[in-house]
Amino acid sequence: MTISDTTQGREAGVLLERTRTAVTPQLRSTIETLPGAVRRVALYHFGWEQADGTPGPGSAGKAVRPAMVLAACRALGGDPQQAVAAAAAVELAHNFTLLHDDVIDEDPTRRHRPTAWTVFGIPDAIVAGDAMFALALRLLAEDSHPASPAASQRLAACVIELCAGQQADCSFEERGPHEVSLEECLAMATAKTGALLGCACALGALYAGAGPEAVAAMDAFGREAGLAFQLIDDLIGIWGDPERTGKPAGADLAARKKSLPVVAALASGTPAGAELAELYRGPMTPSAVRRAADAVDAAGGRDWAQLHAAERMSRAVDELAHAVPDLTAAGDLLALAEFVTRRTR
Repeated sequence: MTISDTTQGREAGVLLERTRTAVTPQLRSTIETLPGAVRRVALYHFGWEQADGTPGPGSAGKAVRPAMVLAACRALGGDPQQAVAAAAAVELAHNFTLLHDDVIDEDPTRRHRPTAWTVFGIPDAIVAGDAMFALALRLLAEDSHPASPAASQRLAACVIELCAGQQADCSFEERGPHEVSLEECLAMATAKTGALLGCACALGALYAGAGPEAVAAMDAFGREAGLAFQLIDDLIGIWGDPERTGKPAGADLAARKKSLPVVAALASGTPAGAELAELYRGPMTPSAVRRAADAVDAAGGRDWAQLHAAERMSRAVDELAHAVPDLTAAGDLLALAEFVTRRTR
């Protein structure tokens, strides 16, 4: 199936806006139930308030994951309005991970604003993240839809997998440049990113009343698309424009992260790969970060990541066809998957 970039890009923009319109009221009303100090951090993180409690810019993210819940439900003949609570739960779980990731990675900015932990402190940011995950499970537990028990179980299992992926990612930083294999790195990325996109699609299938095979195929579609998403995200972490990403240029290299393009470059056996390994052993000054980015490129890490992202998207479409044989019914899902693998921020 040939996908038109411009058409799919426009479709994805409409879908994401429609999702924000549908899900934001549920999301915000749920956040508003948190106790005062925790609520304040959460409202700031979503961009709805400034640190002093005045109205914020409202930059609550792209809403890709909740959009996939609704699109998967629609693709299988369900009513997306019935899956809004599930979509909000997935977005809460995602933002739980973002709050914790920002602390772990010591990221100073997110969505062009200081991260919550830099404003409110590490303990408050961690506690707010914990509360968001609890809210996600409560939303599903209180939902009267017959799929909610299975959805709650699947989301809980997914977050355990996310935690395992995050732990692996952190452990890689303690290992030498040549001590992390591509296989390990791909497994980590699948757990850390693919699992939640897979869960989002599976929840949409559950809320459409789909059977086990279709639910599994939707999960597999999301996982493959999620790995493609992570590959592109890793490229943005090296070459992304700070004006668009809201993060410093080369932030992942400065942190010596063993992202997929980096590990591919380190495993290349090229002089550029050897140079990158040497740079990773020393201080990552701004000059070293620029040289490291050039080395990843020269060693083939950038090309490998781009090609592998395309391969994963091809696999994703194959998996989707098992759940939705007529892919025209899954146009929304395909548009979203295309969007996340062709974005620049």
